[in-house]
Amino acid sequence: MSQPFDASAFLATCSGRPGVYRMFDGEARLLYVGKAKNLKKRLASYFRKTGLAPKTAALVGRIAQVETTITANETEALLLEQTLIKEWRPPYNILLRDDKSYPYVFLSDGEFPRLGIHRGAKKAKGRYFGPYPSAGAIRESLSLLQKAFSVRQCEDSYYANRTRPCLQYQIKRCKGPCVGLVAPEEYAEDVRHSVMFLEGRSQQLGNELNAEMEKAAMALNFEKAAELRDQIALLRRVQDQQYMEGGSGDVDVVAAFVNPGGACVHLISVRGGRVLGSKNFFPQVGIEEEVAEVMAAFLSQYYLGNAERELPGELIVNVVHDDFAAITEAVQTLRGRELSISHRVRGTRARWQQLAVTNAEQALNARLANRQHMAARFEALAQVLGLDEVPQRLECYDISHSSGEATVASCVVFGPEGPLKSDYRRFNIEGVTAGDDYAAMHQALMRRYGRIKDGEGKLPDVLLVDGGKGQLNMAREVMQELGLTDLTLLGVAKGVTRKAGFETLYLNDAAHEFTLKGDSSALHLIQQIRDEAHRFAITGHRARRGKARRTSSLEDVAGVGPKRRRDLLKHFGGLQELNRASVDEIAKAPGISKKLAESIYASLHSE
Repeated sequence: MSQPFDASAFLATCSGRPGVYRMFDGEARLLYVGKAKNLKKRLASYFRKTGLAPKTAALVGRIAQVETTITANETEALLLEQTLIKEWRPPYNILLRDDKSYPYVFLSDGEFPRLGIHRGAKKAKGRYFGPYPSAGAIRESLSLLQKAFSVRQCEDSYYANRTRPCLQYQIKRCKGPCVGLVAPEEYAEDVRHSVMFLEGRSQQLGNELNAEMEKAAMALNFEKAAELRDQIALLRRVQDQQYMEGGSGDVDVVAAFVNPGGACVHLISVRGGRVLGSKNFFPQVGIEEEVAEVMAAFLSQYYLGNAERELPGELIVNVVHDDFAAITEAVQTLRGRELSISHRVRGTRARWQQLAVTNAEQALNARLANRQHMAARFEALAQVLGLDEVPQRLECYDISHSSGEATVASCVVFGPEGPLKSDYRRFNIEGVTAGDDYAAMHQALMRRYGRIKDGEGKLPDVLLVDGGKGQLNMAREVMQELGLTDLTLLGVAKGVTRKAGFETLYLNDAAHEFTLKGDSSALHLIQQIRDEAHRFAITGHRARRGKARRTSSLEDVAGVGPKRRRDLLKHFGGLQELNRASVDEIAKAPGISKKLAESIYASLHSE
C-alpha cells in the first residue's frame, strides 16, 4: 500500500517563484497541471484542512507526488501549462477536445487564380482569408463569390487539361479562363471584387458596383448594367444575413454555458464587421465546473494551443476570470500581437454577446436531448446499476412547497430518446401535515402506482426518488404495499457538500450506497432527470400557490359580491388592513351591516 503524500515536507522545500506544478497519483498517472505566480502559496492552498472545493478535495485525495517547474514569470508558466495540458490531457483539467485547424479561403497566384478551401500549413503561394469557423461557412462564401463574380474554383490539374468549358461555364458560374473565353483584365477585375468581399469591404464594393451600373446604363450597355444589378442584389442579401448594423472590426465573440450534464462554448467569428459564421465546442468538464473556469480554460487552449491560428484584435466574452490578464500577456509573448478581452459591452457588441450566449445554451440543450447521446447515457446507467437490459423508461419524483403551503409532487418521465413530456404528471397533495415530505411522497406514489397496478399506465424500469434514504424507504414501503417489488429504486441525496456532482446514490435500499465520478455519463443523466423533476414541481407549486393567493377569502361570504368586495378593500386600503379590523370597524364600511360584518370577520379568521 502506498504511503500518503507528505504535504508538509513537500511545502517546506517548495519555491515561491512562478512556475507550473504537476500532480500524480500512486501509479504515476498525471492528474492535474496548474500554473502559479507563487508556487508555494498556490500549492499550500490545496493542503489546508478546511475550505476546499469538492472537486479540489477529490483531487487532493488521490495525490501521491507533485512535481514543479520554475519559470521566469507567470506568462511563461501559462504557456508551459497549456503545452502540457495539450500533450497529456490530465483528467482534472478542463479539456478542449476539438482542436482541429480552421479552414481558410485561399486565392492562388497566377494570371487566372482560383479560389478554394485550405487547411493546414500555408505553403502555397497566394493569399489566405479567414479563418472561418467551419467548412460550411466557407462553402457559403465561395458559393456566393462564384455566383457574383465567376472566379474559377476548380483544381489546377483539372484547369490545365481542359479543351472546352465545363458545366460551370454553362450555368454562368465561371467565365471559362481555361479555354481563353475571358480577357485577363476582366478576370482580374472579378478577382479584385472577390478580394474586397473577403476583406469585409462589402459596403465599399456595393458602392463601386452601383457606380459601374449607372455608368453602363448611361452608355446604353443594358446587358452589363443588368449583370451588375444582379451582383449588387446578391451582395445586399448577404449583407442582410451577415452584417449587424453598426458592427465593425475583427472580433471573436465567445460565450460559455454550463448545465448539469456538460458545457458548451460558442464562438462567433466577425471579420471586418461581417459575421463569417460560428462553431460550438463541448469541453470535457465535471458537473460542478464554474462557467468562468470553463471560459478561461477554453481561451488558453484555443488561442495559445495553436500558434498558426489567426488572432482577432478583440475578444468579447460573457464572463470574467482572474486569468484573463495572464492570457492576454501570454498571447502577446507567444504571438507578438496585442489582444483585448471585453466583458461589459453595449450596442451591437452586446447583441453579438447575447447571440453567442443564446447559441451556447441552445447547442448544449440540443446535445443533451440528442437521441444518440441520451441512449449512451442510458447504457451507462444500466452498467452502473448492474441491470441486465438498458432501461427504456425512467420516472423521477420531487416535492415542492413553501413552509407546507400548496404542496405539489411532480413526476417526470425519460426514455432513451429524451424527456417524455406527455407522460409528465403533477399531484396536488391534500390531507397531510404541512411540510411532511414523506407523507406527500407516499400520497403521490400511491396515487400514481395504484392506477398502474389497476392496469392504467406504464410501469417504469427505474424509479428515481429525490431526497435520499428517507424518501427511498417511503418508496419501498409503497411498492411493497402495492406488490410491485420488482421495480428498481434509486435514491438521490445531495451528499455532504450539497453541491452538484457529489450526490450520494442508494440502489433499492440504504445499505447499497455509492457515488459516481463527476464526469460520469450516468450521473449526468441522473442530474438532468432530477433537475427536470425539481423544475416541474416548482412550476406547479408556484402556480397553485399563486392561484390560492389570488383567491380572496371574501369570495365565500354570502352577501359579499364583486362590487362590495371592491368597496371593502378600497375602504380599508387592502386585504391586510381588513384582516386587522374588528367587527365594529368593518360595520362602519359603506353598505356593511353588523350581521354581515360578523360574517366577514368570521370568514377572515376561520383558520
